[in-house]
Amino acid sequence: MDSLVFHPSRNVIRVAVFMLAVCAASTIGYLEAGWSFQDAIYMVTLTVFTVGYGEVHPIDTPFLHALTMATMVLGCTGMIFFTGALVQFFTLRPLQEIFGDRRVQNEVEKLDDHVIVCGFGRIGVELSKALKDGGAAFVVVEQNEQKVVAARAAGYLCLQGDASQEAVLEQAGIARARILATVLPNDAANVFITLSARSLNREVEIIARGDAVSTERKLLHAGANKVVLPTHIGAERIADLILFPETARFVRESERMQELDRTLRHLGLAIEVVVVPDKGAMTQLTVAEIEARAHGAFFIVQLNRRDGEAITEPDKNLRVEAGDGVVLVGRSGEAISAMFAAPPEKVRAGRLTY
Repeated sequence: MDSLVFHPSRNVIRVAVFMLAVCAASTIGYLEAGWSFQDAIYMVTLTVFTVGYGEVHPIDTPFLHALTMATMVLGCTGMIFFTGALVQFFTLRPLQEIFGDRRVQNEVEKLDDHVIVCGFGRIGVELSKALKDGGAAFVVVEQNEQKVVAARAAGYLCLQGDASQEAVLEQAGIARARILATVLPNDAANVFITLSARSLNREVEIIARGDAVSTERKLLHAGANKVVLPTHIGAERIADLILFPETARFVRESERMQELDRTLRHLGLAIEVVVVPDKGAMTQLTVAEIEARAHGAFFIVQLNRRDGEAITEPDKNLRVEAGDGVVLVGRSGEAISAMFAAPPEKVRAGRLTY
């Protein structure tokens, strides 16, 4: 029953194969009775389509009687199913889209203080699953039809449309939303969505994904409250495992630390390991100076020297050097590693300096 309702294209193919088999078998039967191919295929066509212009040759043997009756029963029945499958194929999907979109829109209009997820790619899928598991009210906005079908099949509210268009964001309830997360794999699209969302709702919290580190500043300037750099985070995690394996294992894999990490996240905090770069903004500063420059964004709980020495509860006057690993606790979502990074080199083009 599900196949008949939800897979009209399969029905058309199956019935078409059945009809071809019936027509081929009947044609072969008439050929065996001594008819020419032209007369045989003509007789089959007349019978299957119930035109009834008359027999090409007399049906005067038991074999021809049985063959013609079988062609009538199977062919006419098959044509009825084939016609129904075609009608279903051309009408069911548009009807499903119309009523499906209307149902989704009605559900979205009931939402208030909800989350809007722009994009149902790899990050969007995992984010949606986490939000559903956490009981959060949210709606997904996705342009790709196949991904929309997948999102709805997973039980998520999903609007089909381009999230960079203000009309689509309004349909998603941007005026009533609490948070908008734009997680498309296209930095330019995320910047544009951020601009559009901020212009429609000055109070909504915007969390944006960025692939290039240089995009972070653009997203913040466009109105994003927080920026997440998945590639950068992944690279930092791998660097932690390579440079400070014991510390990384202790911070990430210890059950006690995992429980502490979950507790801190409930408080809006997170544990991070940051590798101090050469000529970075915080390099060669003392622990006290670094925490003062952070303005409360984080505090240092451990310092791993480049030579392998681990210093717990580091003294405030201890100086941080290039290559050290700094274990710190900071506000979740803050671009902490960017505070340690070296300032970008200025590029001169003509009279302008960038």
